[in-house]
Amino acid sequence: MNPLDRRGFLGTSFGLSAAFATGPLAFGVEIAPKPRRFSYRPETLFLTWQQDPTTTMTVQWVGREGEYEDTKIYYTTGFPAATAVVPTITKPFPLADLKVFRAELTGLKPNTEYFFQIGKKSPTLKFRTMPAKLTNEINFISGGDCGVGPHTIANNKIAAKQDPRFVVIGGDLAYDNGTAPKVTLEWLRDYSQNMIDSAGRLIPMVVTIGNHEVKGGWAKTRKDAPMFFALFDGLFSETSYAALDFGDYLSLVLMDTGHTSKVVGMQTDWLDKTLADRVDRPHLIVVNHVPAYPSIRPATIADTVDGKAGSGVGEDQRKNWVPLFEKYGVDVVLEHHDHTFKRTHPLKDGHVDKNGIVYLGDGSWGKLRSAAKAESRNYISKASTSYHLTLHSLHDEVRYHMAIEETGKIVDVTHTSKKPRRRG
Repeated sequence: MNPLDRRGFLGTSFGLSAAFATGPLAFGVEIAPKPRRFSYRPETLFLTWQQDPTTTMTVQWVGREGEYEDTKIYYTTGFPAATAVVPTITKPFPLADLKVFRAELTGLKPNTEYFFQIGKKSPTLKFRTMPAKLTNEINFISGGDCGVGPHTIANNKIAAKQDPRFVVIGGDLAYDNGTAPKVTLEWLRDYSQNMIDSAGRLIPMVVTIGNHEVKGGWAKTRKDAPMFFALFDGLFSETSYAALDFGDYLSLVLMDTGHTSKVVGMQTDWLDKTLADRVDRPHLIVVNHVPAYPSIRPATIADTVDGKAGSGVGEDQRKNWVPLFEKYGVDVVLEHHDHTFKRTHPLKDGHVDKNGIVYLGDGSWGKLRSAAKAESRNYISKASTSYHLTLHSLHDEVRYHMAIEETGKIVDVTHTSKKPRRRG
């Protein structure tokens, strides 16, 4: 492994993050329907993207219609006068008498800090667009299997202290199972309160779907994941999988591992074309929920875990997706679902190969299982029982990956380099 200067990698990672004072969660209690005129900072406010992260930003929250008289977004590159105004659109938030409020800001300048307000009397908040070119190091966080509770909150705080440009959450966000909107609201509140960098900027999220977004978990339809699609159908407007491109340097390919779209068929065909179109990206990263190379669950029907027959976790992906990952030279695959920390050896056709792909995970932001069995699998390089997230640092054609526990302890550091790529 190339030597890595830990201090340089972390930078100001463990500096104090800014925080906003918020009151108790209002959802689930009676709120007077008349407009409120005081300063308005929704407890569930968060940022995400529907398209180009270098020139757009989507502002969203969940609340009651009429809770505040002015929900337009006022924004500017200077402080404090707003120079542009965007109205919000609203849509129902499922299984609750609430609305999703959404405003997409477009035509923004790359790598630029913006100030914004919800209405003219609200607190002034900040965000930063992504750069159009990778001229300097870019850091982002990944993880998955969050839920709500103290471990999730602790990792939210650790994530924010790394000053990432954005966060990727690979499924099983709130664990609402398609039926529990209050759980989703609590998860959003925790993210909103804690995902603020040391300069006071809100940190955008990018997500994929997992089984705990879906009523029934597997082989269902969009209507069975009502909270997920109410919040994230801006990016996942027609399918439950999508690609998000950051300038000409990074592509995130966000997959649905069989929850509302089949692995085999249309999604695999889409993946083939999507990867082929992005072979020139210096950073080509796939995000799965269910791992192709699980750390705990049985990888094949023949496997056993704790004496119980296996179910072949990831077999469809290994058969249909992994050959495409290898064909087009995917740099790294971020996986989740098994609730441990894991890093595989570089793998090609299921075997250790120095030119193969590293699979990182395995989804323990707020959920945890013992990793004792994982270390015995020949494709696993390292595994541990840790509530963790991963800090990724992009440089030219090299990436550094640092797994960090909720306490701030570093679990693992590795690097991956750009793979040789070919079209079709």
